[in-house]
Amino acid sequence: MQSKGVLMVSLAMSATLVVGCAYAPTFSFPVEEGDIAAGRQAFIDHRCHQCHSIADERLPPLAGASPPIFELGGATTVVRSYGDLVTSIINPNHSVSEGYRQQLLLNAQVPLESPMPTPEIDNMSVRQLIDIVAFLDSKYQLFEVYD
Repeated sequence: MQSKGVLMVSLAMSATLVVGCAYAPTFSFPVEEGDIAAGRQAFIDHRCHQCHSIADERLPPLAGASPPIFELGGATTVVRSYGDLVTSIINPNHSVSEGYRQQLLLNAQVPLESPMPTPEIDNMSVRQLIDIVAFLDSKYQLFEVYD
């Protein structure tokens, strides 16, 4: 009977230790504050405006480029988190919205997955990524839909 009591105490202590070791992140995005003006410049430097326009933003034209396909920013009913924006840049095929898919279908020369150029993403510094996310985030206006 005593061994059963020791076993129960051991199990209780083990469970307490496991719960105490549960992962709890101590940080959240952004790790650093982004610079909106630097993000705008990085957006231009990486030629993001070859395919993207920004709501209420005049970007310099690219020689020989067709008009941008996708507008970013503007009014939205969905809150995009910092992590969502980062993921959309570094892994654009992670989540392609239905609206973008429809635009891709209308533009037959563009594949159904994101056409974002990998070299531009690969050559982007972490600082530029943080700044671009700050720039994009500043261009969305959340509005509520009432039933």
